[in-house]
Amino acid sequence: MKTTLNHSTHDVIISGAGPVGLFLACELALAKCSVLILEKVENPYSPLKQFPFGIRGLSTPTIEALYRRDLLKGLELHKRIKNPHQNTKQESQRQGGHFAGIPFHSDNIDTSKWKNRLPGSTETSLISEMQELETLLTHRAELLGVEIRRGHAITDFHQTADEVTVQSGDQSFKCKWLVGCDGSRSVVRKAGGFEFAGTEPEFTGYSTQVDIDDPEKLNPGRNVTSTGMYLQSQPGYLIMQDFDAGTFHNSEKPLTCEHIQAVLRRISNTNVTINTLHIGTTWTDRARQATTYRNGRIFLAGDAAHIHAPLGGQGLNLGLGDAMNLGWKLAATIQNRASESLLDSYYIERYPIGAQVLDWSRAQVEIMKPTPQAQALNAIIRDLMNTRDGATYFAGRVWGIDTHYNLGSNLPLVGHSVPNFELEDGTRIGELMYDGKGMLLDFDGDASLKKTVSEYDDRIRYVCGNTIDRLATSALLIRPDGIIAWTSDSNPDYCELQNAITRWFDFTQ
Repeated sequence: MKTTLNHSTHDVIISGAGPVGLFLACELALAKCSVLILEKVENPYSPLKQFPFGIRGLSTPTIEALYRRDLLKGLELHKRIKNPHQNTKQESQRQGGHFAGIPFHSDNIDTSKWKNRLPGSTETSLISEMQELETLLTHRAELLGVEIRRGHAITDFHQTADEVTVQSGDQSFKCKWLVGCDGSRSVVRKAGGFEFAGTEPEFTGYSTQVDIDDPEKLNPGRNVTSTGMYLQSQPGYLIMQDFDAGTFHNSEKPLTCEHIQAVLRRISNTNVTINTLHIGTTWTDRARQATTYRNGRIFLAGDAAHIHAPLGGQGLNLGLGDAMNLGWKLAATIQNRASESLLDSYYIERYPIGAQVLDWSRAQVEIMKPTPQAQALNAIIRDLMNTRDGATYFAGRVWGIDTHYNLGSNLPLVGHSVPNFELEDGTRIGELMYDGKGMLLDFDGDASLKKTVSEYDDRIRYVCGNTIDRLATSALLIRPDGIIAWTSDSNPDYCELQNAITRWFDFTQ
Protein backbone atom coordinates (compact mmCIF):
# COMPACT_ATOMS: atom_id res chain seq x y z
CA MET A 1 0.00 0.00 0.00
CA LYS A 2 1.37 3.39 -1.02
CA THR A 3 1.58 5.95 1.76
CA THR A 4 0.67 9.58 1.10
CA LEU A 5 2.77 12.00 3.16
CA ASN A 6 1.13 15.23 4.26
CA HIS A 7 4.06 17.64 4.14
CA SER A 8 2.91 20.24 6.68
CA THR A 9 4.02 19.61 10.26
CA HIS A 10 1.52 20.41 12.99
CA ASP A 11 2.50 21.45 16.47
CA VAL A 12 0.17 18.83 17.93
CA ILE A 13 -1.86 15.93 16.60
CA ILE A 14 -4.65 14.73 18.86
CA SER A 15 -6.13 11.27 18.50
CA GLY A 16 -9.85 11.45 19.27
CA ALA A 17 -12.52 14.11 18.78
CA GLY A 18 -14.43 13.49 21.99
CA PRO A 19 -14.87 16.25 24.58
CA VAL A 20 -11.36 15.78 26.00
CA GLY A 21 -9.57 15.91 22.64
CA LEU A 22 -11.68 18.85 21.48
CA PHE A 23 -11.15 20.84 24.68
CA LEU A 24 -7.40 20.22 24.55
CA ALA A 25 -7.39 21.35 20.92
CA CYS A 26 -9.22 24.55 21.90
CA GLU A 27 -6.66 25.28 24.62
CA LEU A 28 -3.75 24.78 22.25
CA ALA A 29 -5.31 26.75 19.40
CA LEU A 30 -6.17 29.59 21.80
CA ALA A 31 -2.41 29.86 22.37
CA LYS A 32 -1.80 29.98 18.57
CA CYS A 33 -0.60 26.38 18.17
CA SER A 34 -1.44 24.46 15.00
CA VAL A 35 -3.58 21.43 15.84
CA LEU A 36 -4.86 18.45 13.86
CA ILE A 37 -7.44 16.06 15.32
CA LEU A 38 -7.70 12.58 13.82
CA GLU A 39 -10.95 10.82 14.72
CA LYS A 40 -11.67 7.24 13.67
CA VAL A 41 -15.48 7.65 13.56
CA GLU A 42 -16.86 9.30 10.41
CA ASN A 43 -20.16 10.45 11.91
CA PRO A 44 -19.88 12.19 15.31
CA TYR A 45 -23.59 11.87 16.09
CA SER A 46 -24.80 8.88 18.07
CA PRO A 47 -27.90 8.16 20.18
CA LEU A 48 -25.56 6.98 22.95
CA LYS A 49 -24.22 10.54 23.24
CA GLN A 50 -27.67 12.10 23.52
CA PHE A 51 -30.19 12.34 26.34
CA PRO A 52 -30.77 10.18 28.28
CA PHE A 53 -27.84 7.87 27.37
CA GLY A 54 -25.29 10.65 27.04
CA ILE A 55 -26.32 12.51 30.18
CA ARG A 56 -23.41 13.62 32.34
CA GLY A 57 -23.01 15.60 35.53
CA LEU A 58 -20.45 18.39 35.24
CA SER A 59 -18.38 19.02 38.37
CA THR A 60 -17.21 22.36 39.75
CA PRO A 61 -13.70 22.29 38.13
CA THR A 62 -15.27 21.51 34.75
CA ILE A 63 -17.87 24.25 35.07
CA GLU A 64 -15.19 26.73 36.10
CA ALA A 65 -12.98 25.72 33.16
CA LEU A 66 -15.81 26.22 30.67
CA TYR A 67 -16.72 29.54 32.29
CA ARG A 68 -13.11 30.78 32.12
CA ARG A 69 -13.08 30.11 28.38
CA ASP A 70 -16.49 31.70 27.70
CA LEU A 71 -18.03 28.33 26.85
CA LEU A 72 -20.45 27.87 29.73
CA LYS A 73 -23.14 30.08 28.23
CA GLY A 74 -23.34 27.70 25.26
CA LEU A 75 -24.77 24.85 27.35
CA GLU A 76 -28.56 24.66 27.27
CA LEU A 77 -29.64 21.23 28.54
CA HIS A 78 -29.14 22.09 32.21
CA LYS A 79 -31.63 24.95 31.83
CA ARG A 80 -34.35 22.49 30.83
CA ILE A 81 -33.61 19.59 33.16
CA LYS A 82 -32.05 19.57 36.61
CA ASN A 83 -31.70 15.88 37.45
CA PRO A 84 -32.81 13.11 35.07
CA HIS A 85 -32.80 10.36 37.71
CA GLN A 86 -35.48 11.74 40.01
CA ASN A 87 -39.04 10.51 40.28
CA THR A 88 -40.85 13.33 41.99
CA LYS A 89 -40.75 17.10 42.02
CA GLN A 90 -39.85 17.08 45.69
CA GLU A 91 -36.85 14.77 45.17
CA SER A 92 -35.69 16.81 42.19
CA GLN A 93 -35.48 19.89 44.37
CA ARG A 94 -33.53 18.13 47.13
CA GLN A 95 -31.09 15.61 45.64
CA GLY A 96 -27.68 17.00 44.84
CA GLY A 97 -25.97 13.81 43.75
CA HIS A 98 -25.17 10.30 44.91
CA PHE A 99 -22.49 7.92 46.07
CA ALA A 100 -23.11 4.30 45.02
CA GLY A 101 -26.73 5.25 44.35
CA ILE A 102 -27.19 6.69 47.85
CA PRO A 103 -28.41 10.29 47.48
CA PHE A 104 -27.21 13.33 49.35
CA HIS A 105 -29.52 16.32 49.55
CA SER A 106 -28.78 19.92 48.72
CA ASP A 107 -30.64 21.28 51.71
CA ASN A 108 -28.43 19.20 54.02
CA ILE A 109 -25.12 20.70 52.80
CA ASP A 110 -23.22 23.25 54.86
CA THR A 111 -21.87 25.48 52.10
CA SER A 112 -20.36 27.86 54.67
CA LYS A 113 -17.45 25.40 54.97
CA TRP A 114 -16.41 26.21 51.40
CA LYS A 115 -14.75 29.52 52.19
CA ASN A 116 -13.47 30.11 48.65
CA ARG A 117 -16.94 29.88 47.10
CA LEU A 118 -17.84 33.56 46.75
CA PRO A 119 -21.32 34.88 45.84
CA GLY A 120 -20.28 35.16 42.18
CA SER A 121 -19.05 31.59 41.91
CA THR A 122 -20.33 29.28 39.20
CA GLU A 123 -22.77 26.48 39.92
CA THR A 124 -21.28 23.54 41.80
CA SER A 125 -22.82 20.99 39.41
CA LEU A 126 -24.75 20.99 36.14
CA ILE A 127 -26.35 18.45 33.81
CA SER A 128 -25.13 18.20 30.22
CA GLU A 129 -24.81 15.49 27.58
CA MET A 130 -21.91 14.24 25.51
CA GLN A 131 -23.47 15.39 22.23
CA GLU A 132 -24.06 18.91 23.52
CA LEU A 133 -20.49 19.22 24.77
CA GLU A 134 -18.97 17.83 21.58
CA THR A 135 -21.05 20.16 19.41
CA LEU A 136 -20.07 23.18 21.51
CA LEU A 137 -16.38 22.31 21.58
CA THR A 138 -16.26 21.38 17.88
CA HIS A 139 -17.66 24.78 16.96
CA ARG A 140 -15.10 26.56 19.17
CA ALA A 141 -12.21 24.43 17.88
CA GLU A 142 -13.08 25.17 14.25
CA LEU A 143 -13.38 28.90 14.98
CA LEU A 144 -9.87 28.78 16.43
CA GLY A 145 -8.50 27.06 13.32
CA VAL A 146 -8.27 23.45 14.48
CA GLU A 147 -8.36 20.94 11.63
CA ILE A 148 -10.60 17.94 12.35
CA ARG A 149 -10.38 14.90 10.09
CA ARG A 150 -13.06 12.30 10.76
CA GLY A 151 -12.83 8.75 9.52
CA HIS A 152 -9.07 8.83 10.14
CA ALA A 153 -8.03 6.28 12.75
CA ILE A 154 -4.43 6.34 13.92
CA THR A 155 -2.95 2.94 13.17
CA ASP A 156 0.67 3.49 14.18
CA PHE A 157 3.27 6.14 14.85
CA HIS A 158 7.01 6.59 15.19
CA GLN A 159 8.76 9.23 17.26
CA THR A 160 12.25 10.68 17.11
CA ALA A 161 13.89 13.23 19.37
CA ASP A 162 12.36 16.06 17.32
CA GLU A 163 9.02 14.89 15.88
CA VAL A 164 6.36 12.23 15.57
CA THR A 165 5.23 10.60 12.34
CA VAL A 166 1.64 9.39 12.58
CA GLN A 167 0.15 6.75 10.33
CA SER A 168 -3.57 6.75 9.48
CA GLY A 169 -4.41 4.15 6.86
CA ASP A 170 -2.48 5.09 3.72
CA GLN A 171 -1.76 8.62 4.94
CA SER A 172 1.12 9.89 7.03
CA PHE A 173 1.22 13.06 9.16
CA LYS A 174 4.02 14.79 11.06
CA CYS A 175 3.81 16.69 14.35
CA LYS A 176 5.96 17.87 17.22
CA TRP A 177 3.72 16.23 19.82
CA LEU A 178 1.04 13.53 19.82
CA VAL A 179 -1.71 13.28 22.45
CA GLY A 180 -3.90 10.22 22.83
CA CYS A 181 -7.44 11.20 23.75
CA ASP A 182 -8.80 8.11 22.06
CA GLY A 183 -10.66 6.42 24.89
CA SER A 184 -10.37 3.33 27.03
CA ARG A 185 -9.06 1.16 24.17
CA SER A 186 -6.55 3.80 23.13
CA VAL A 187 -4.39 2.90 20.15
CA VAL A 188 -1.94 5.61 21.18
CA ARG A 189 -1.56 4.10 24.64
CA LYS A 190 -1.05 0.58 23.30
CA ALA A 191 1.32 1.56 20.48
CA GLY A 192 3.17 3.92 22.80
CA GLY A 193 4.08 1.13 25.22
CA PHE A 194 2.32 2.62 28.26
CA GLU A 195 1.67 0.32 31.21
CA PHE A 196 -2.02 0.30 32.19
CA ALA A 197 -2.20 -0.98 35.75
CA GLY A 198 -5.25 -1.57 37.92
CA THR A 199 -8.07 -3.89 38.89
CA GLU A 200 -10.47 -6.13 37.00
CA PRO A 201 -14.27 -5.64 36.95
CA GLU A 202 -16.88 -6.89 39.38
CA PHE A 203 -19.90 -6.40 37.10
CA THR A 204 -21.26 -5.85 33.61
CA GLY A 205 -23.27 -2.66 33.35
CA TYR A 206 -26.08 -2.20 30.82
CA SER A 207 -27.58 1.01 29.42
CA THR A 208 -30.59 0.25 27.23
CA GLN A 209 -33.72 1.66 25.66
CA VAL A 210 -36.40 -1.02 25.43
CA ASP A 211 -40.13 -1.55 25.04
CA ILE A 212 -41.58 -3.30 28.09
CA ASP A 213 -44.94 -5.08 27.91
CA ASP A 214 -45.57 -4.92 31.65
CA PRO A 215 -43.52 -2.04 33.15
CA GLU A 216 -45.72 -2.00 36.25
CA LYS A 217 -43.83 -5.09 37.44
CA LEU A 218 -40.72 -2.96 37.95
CA ASN A 219 -40.26 -0.54 40.81
CA PRO A 220 -39.42 3.05 39.83
CA GLY A 221 -36.03 4.60 40.54
CA ARG A 222 -32.89 2.77 41.67
CA ASN A 223 -33.38 -0.73 43.07
CA VAL A 224 -30.63 -2.78 44.72
CA THR A 225 -31.57 -6.45 44.93
CA SER A 226 -29.90 -9.65 46.09
CA THR A 227 -28.55 -10.19 42.56
CA GLY A 228 -27.69 -6.71 41.29
CA MET A 229 -29.20 -3.29 40.58
CA TYR A 230 -31.67 -1.86 38.08
CA LEU A 231 -32.75 1.71 37.48
CA GLN A 232 -35.64 2.95 35.35
CA SER A 233 -35.51 6.75 35.36
CA GLN A 234 -37.30 7.33 32.04
CA PRO A 235 -39.96 5.15 30.37
CA GLY A 236 -38.13 2.23 28.78
CA TYR A 237 -34.70 3.55 29.76
CA LEU A 238 -32.98 0.91 31.87
CA ILE A 239 -29.61 0.82 33.61
CA MET A 240 -28.55 -2.47 35.17
CA GLN A 241 -25.55 -3.85 37.03
CA ASP A 242 -25.06 -7.60 36.88
CA PHE A 243 -22.24 -8.77 39.17
CA ASP A 244 -20.79 -11.33 36.76
CA ALA A 245 -17.16 -10.11 37.05
CA GLY A 246 -17.58 -8.40 33.69
CA THR A 247 -17.98 -11.72 31.89
CA PHE A 248 -20.64 -10.65 29.39
CA HIS A 249 -18.98 -7.33 28.55
CA ASN A 250 -15.61 -9.01 28.02
CA SER A 251 -17.15 -11.71 25.81
CA GLU A 252 -18.04 -9.06 23.20
CA LYS A 253 -21.17 -11.07 22.37
CA PRO A 254 -23.96 -9.18 20.60
CA LEU A 255 -26.48 -7.57 22.92
CA THR A 256 -29.92 -9.08 22.27
CA CYS A 257 -33.43 -8.47 23.52
CA GLU A 258 -33.48 -11.98 24.98
CA HIS A 259 -30.29 -11.43 26.95
CA ILE A 260 -31.50 -8.10 28.37
CA GLN A 261 -34.77 -9.72 29.41
CA ALA A 262 -32.99 -12.62 31.13
CA VAL A 263 -30.68 -10.30 33.07
CA LEU A 264 -33.55 -7.99 34.07
CA ARG A 265 -35.73 -10.88 35.23
CA ARG A 266 -32.93 -12.29 37.35
CA ILE A 267 -32.03 -8.93 38.94
CA SER A 268 -35.59 -7.72 39.47
CA ASN A 269 -36.93 -11.15 40.47
CA THR A 270 -39.93 -10.67 38.17
CA ASN A 271 -41.17 -12.24 34.94
CA VAL A 272 -41.18 -8.88 33.15
CA THR A 273 -41.28 -9.08 29.34
CA ILE A 274 -39.19 -7.01 26.91
CA ASN A 275 -40.40 -7.13 23.32
CA THR A 276 -37.99 -4.67 21.63
CA LEU A 277 -34.42 -3.54 22.20
CA HIS A 278 -33.87 -0.16 20.52
CA ILE A 279 -30.44 0.83 21.80
CA GLY A 280 -28.05 -0.90 24.15
CA THR A 281 -24.46 -0.83 25.32
CA THR A 282 -22.43 -2.48 28.07
CA TRP A 283 -19.69 -1.24 30.38
CA THR A 284 -17.79 -2.38 33.46
CA ASP A 285 -16.08 -1.10 36.58
CA ARG A 286 -12.60 -2.06 35.41
CA ALA A 287 -10.29 0.52 37.04
CA ARG A 288 -6.93 1.08 35.37
CA GLN A 289 -4.49 3.97 35.13
CA ALA A 290 -1.40 4.54 33.01
CA THR A 291 1.68 4.49 35.25
CA THR A 292 2.99 7.52 33.35
CA TYR A 293 1.15 10.02 31.15
CA ARG A 294 4.13 10.76 28.91
CA ASN A 295 6.52 8.77 26.77
CA GLY A 296 8.87 11.10 24.93
CA ARG A 297 6.69 13.21 22.64
CA ILE A 298 3.57 11.20 23.37
CA PHE A 299 0.97 12.14 26.00
CA LEU A 300 -2.23 10.52 27.26
CA ALA A 301 -5.36 12.27 28.53
CA GLY A 302 -8.89 11.27 29.47
CA ASP A 303 -9.96 7.63 29.25
CA ALA A 304 -6.75 6.82 27.41
CA ALA A 305 -4.94 7.55 30.68
CA HIS A 306 -7.49 6.19 33.17
CA ILE A 307 -10.71 4.18 33.18
CA HIS A 308 -13.22 3.32 35.91
CA ALA A 309 -16.93 2.71 36.38
CA PRO A 310 -19.00 5.62 35.03
CA LEU A 311 -20.66 6.18 38.39
CA GLY A 312 -21.48 9.86 38.79
CA GLY A 313 -19.95 10.86 35.45
CA GLN A 314 -16.54 11.60 36.98
CA GLY A 315 -14.63 10.20 34.01
CA LEU A 316 -15.64 13.07 31.73
CA ASN A 317 -14.75 15.64 34.38
CA LEU A 318 -11.42 13.96 35.05
CA GLY A 319 -10.55 14.01 31.35
CA LEU A 320 -11.50 17.66 30.85
CA GLY A 321 -9.31 18.47 33.86
CA ASP A 322 -6.43 16.71 32.11
CA ALA A 323 -6.98 18.84 29.01
CA MET A 324 -7.11 22.10 30.97
CA ASN A 325 -3.89 21.19 32.80
CA LEU A 326 -1.91 19.98 29.80
CA GLY A 327 -3.00 22.53 27.20
CA TRP A 328 -1.27 25.68 28.42
CA LYS A 329 1.87 23.81 29.46
CA LEU A 330 2.27 22.13 26.08
CA ALA A 331 1.58 25.44 24.31
CA ALA A 332 4.24 27.23 26.38
CA THR A 333 6.76 24.54 25.46
CA ILE A 334 5.90 24.77 21.76
CA GLN A 335 6.30 28.57 21.86
CA ASN A 336 9.73 28.25 23.57
CA ARG A 337 8.45 29.99 26.68
CA ALA A 338 9.14 26.95 28.79
CA SER A 339 11.53 24.05 28.84
CA GLU A 340 10.18 20.53 28.50
CA SER A 341 10.56 20.06 32.25
CA LEU A 342 7.37 22.10 32.70
CA LEU A 343 5.56 19.20 31.05
CA ASP A 344 6.57 16.92 33.93
CA SER A 345 4.13 18.81 36.16
CA TYR A 346 1.22 17.47 34.06
CA TYR A 347 1.71 13.93 35.36
CA ILE A 348 2.76 15.09 38.84
CA GLU A 349 -0.45 17.07 39.25
CA ARG A 350 -2.98 14.96 37.39
CA TYR A 351 -1.96 11.39 38.33
CA PRO A 352 -2.95 11.74 42.03
CA ILE A 353 -6.31 13.24 41.03
CA GLY A 354 -6.93 10.29 38.72
CA ALA A 355 -5.87 7.75 41.35
CA GLN A 356 -8.24 9.35 43.84
CA VAL A 357 -11.17 9.11 41.41
CA LEU A 358 -10.39 5.45 40.69
CA ASP A 359 -10.43 4.66 44.40
CA TRP A 360 -13.68 6.62 44.77
CA SER A 361 -15.18 4.43 42.05
CA ARG A 362 -13.88 1.21 43.61
CA ALA A 363 -15.36 2.19 46.97
CA GLN A 364 -18.78 2.69 45.38
CA VAL A 365 -18.68 -0.68 43.68
CA GLU A 366 -17.71 -2.38 46.94
CA ILE A 367 -20.85 -1.23 48.75
CA MET A 368 -23.09 -1.92 45.74
CA LYS A 369 -22.36 -5.64 45.69
CA PRO A 370 -25.37 -7.89 46.35
CA THR A 371 -23.89 -9.38 49.52
CA PRO A 372 -24.91 -9.05 53.18
CA GLN A 373 -21.54 -7.48 54.01
CA ALA A 374 -21.88 -4.83 51.30
CA GLN A 375 -25.46 -4.07 52.26
CA ALA A 376 -24.37 -3.58 55.88
CA LEU A 377 -21.70 -1.08 54.77
CA ASN A 378 -24.24 0.56 52.48
CA ALA A 379 -26.58 1.17 55.40
CA ILE A 380 -23.82 2.79 57.45
CA ILE A 381 -22.77 5.05 54.57
CA ARG A 382 -26.42 6.00 54.07
CA ASP A 383 -26.70 7.06 57.71
CA LEU A 384 -23.52 9.13 57.44
CA MET A 385 -24.70 10.82 54.23
CA ASN A 386 -27.91 11.83 55.96
CA THR A 387 -25.94 13.95 58.44
CA ARG A 388 -24.98 17.55 57.67
CA ASP A 389 -21.25 16.86 57.86
CA GLY A 390 -21.65 13.70 55.79
CA ALA A 391 -23.66 15.37 53.04
CA THR A 392 -21.14 18.23 52.92
CA TYR A 393 -18.20 15.83 52.63
CA PHE A 394 -19.75 13.74 49.87
CA ALA A 395 -20.92 16.81 47.95
CA GLY A 396 -17.43 18.29 48.13
CA ARG A 397 -15.95 15.10 46.70
CA VAL A 398 -18.60 14.41 44.05
CA TRP A 399 -18.67 18.02 42.85
CA GLY A 400 -14.88 18.34 42.92
CA ILE A 401 -14.92 21.36 45.22
CA ASP A 402 -12.07 19.92 47.29
CA THR A 403 -9.82 19.41 44.23
CA HIS A 404 -6.43 21.09 44.49
CA TYR A 405 -2.79 20.55 43.49
CA ASN A 406 0.15 20.25 45.84
CA LEU A 407 2.48 22.92 44.47
CA GLY A 408 4.92 22.63 47.36
CA SER A 409 3.84 25.83 49.10
CA ASN A 410 2.24 26.49 52.45
CA LEU A 411 0.85 29.83 51.32
CA PRO A 412 -2.96 30.05 51.65
CA LEU A 413 -4.94 29.31 48.48
CA VAL A 414 -1.89 28.11 46.51
CA GLY A 415 -2.82 25.07 44.42
CA HIS A 416 -6.53 25.89 44.63
CA SER A 417 -8.86 27.26 41.97
CA VAL A 418 -9.00 31.05 42.07
CA PRO A 419 -12.22 32.36 43.64
CA ASN A 420 -14.37 34.35 41.25
CA PHE A 421 -13.60 37.73 42.77
CA GLU A 422 -15.72 40.68 41.65
CA LEU A 423 -13.86 43.94 40.99
CA GLU A 424 -15.29 47.35 41.74
CA ASP A 425 -16.41 47.84 38.14
CA GLY A 426 -18.48 44.64 38.29
CA THR A 427 -16.01 42.54 36.30
CA ARG A 428 -15.38 39.04 37.61
CA ILE A 429 -12.02 37.30 37.46
CA GLY A 430 -13.33 34.39 35.40
CA GLU A 431 -14.35 36.82 32.66
CA LEU A 432 -10.76 38.09 32.40
CA MET A 433 -9.43 34.61 31.62
CA TYR A 434 -11.13 34.09 28.25
CA ASP A 435 -7.82 34.56 26.38
CA GLY A 436 -6.02 31.81 28.32
CA LYS A 437 -3.31 34.06 29.76
CA GLY A 438 -2.04 34.00 33.32
CA MET A 439 -2.85 36.83 35.68
CA LEU A 440 -1.39 38.84 38.55
CA LEU A 441 -4.31 40.11 40.59
CA ASP A 442 -3.19 43.07 42.72
CA PHE A 443 -5.76 44.39 45.18
CA ASP A 444 -3.55 47.20 46.57
CA GLY A 445 -1.99 48.65 43.42
CA ASP A 446 1.57 47.75 44.41
CA ALA A 447 3.91 49.42 41.89
CA SER A 448 6.66 46.85 42.50
CA LEU A 449 4.31 43.99 41.67
CA LYS A 450 3.30 45.69 38.46
CA LYS A 451 6.92 46.25 37.51
CA THR A 452 7.82 42.63 38.27
CA VAL A 453 5.31 41.24 35.78
CA SER A 454 5.64 44.00 33.18
CA GLU A 455 8.22 42.06 31.13
CA TYR A 456 5.80 39.13 30.91
CA ASP A 457 2.80 41.10 29.64
CA ASP A 458 2.48 38.76 26.65
CA ARG A 459 1.66 35.90 29.02
CA ILE A 460 0.59 37.46 32.35
CA ARG A 461 -2.21 40.01 32.56
CA TYR A 462 -1.78 42.57 35.33
CA VAL A 463 -5.12 43.35 36.99
CA CYS A 464 -5.40 46.01 39.68
CA GLY A 465 -8.60 46.60 41.61
CA ASN A 466 -10.26 46.20 44.94
CA THR A 467 -12.92 43.62 45.74
CA ILE A 468 -15.57 43.18 48.38
CA ASP A 469 -13.94 39.98 49.66
CA ARG A 470 -10.23 39.44 49.14
CA LEU A 471 -9.99 36.41 51.46
CA ALA A 472 -7.12 37.82 53.56
CA THR A 473 -4.80 38.25 50.59
CA SER A 474 -3.44 41.31 48.81
CA ALA A 475 -2.22 39.73 45.57
CA LEU A 476 -2.39 36.45 43.65
CA LEU A 477 -0.51 34.95 40.71
CA ILE A 478 -2.91 32.82 38.67
CA ARG A 479 -1.92 30.21 36.10
CA PRO A 480 -3.76 30.02 32.75
CA ASP A 481 -5.79 27.06 34.08
CA GLY A 482 -7.12 29.17 36.97
CA ILE A 483 -4.88 27.61 39.63
CA ILE A 484 -3.31 29.99 42.14
CA ALA A 485 0.50 29.77 42.00
CA TRP A 486 1.42 32.45 44.58
CA THR A 487 -0.33 34.65 47.10
CA SER A 488 0.67 37.50 49.36
CA ASP A 489 -0.56 39.35 52.40
CA SER A 490 0.00 43.09 52.81
CA ASN A 491 3.80 42.60 52.65
CA PRO A 492 4.58 40.82 49.36
CA ASP A 493 7.66 38.65 49.10
CA TYR A 494 8.92 39.75 45.68
CA CYS A 495 11.53 37.01 45.60
CA GLU A 496 8.86 34.33 46.07
CA LEU A 497 6.80 35.97 43.33
CA GLN A 498 9.74 35.95 40.93
CA ASN A 499 10.37 32.28 41.71
CA ALA A 500 6.72 31.47 40.97
CA ILE A 501 6.84 33.41 37.70
CA THR A 502 10.03 31.62 36.68
CA ARG A 503 8.53 28.26 37.58
CA TRP A 504 5.28 28.65 35.65
CA PHE A 505 5.82 31.36 33.04
CA ASP A 506 9.54 31.67 32.20
CA PHE A 507 11.18 28.28 32.34
CA THR A 508 13.69 29.35 29.69
CA GLN A 509 15.67 31.56 32.07
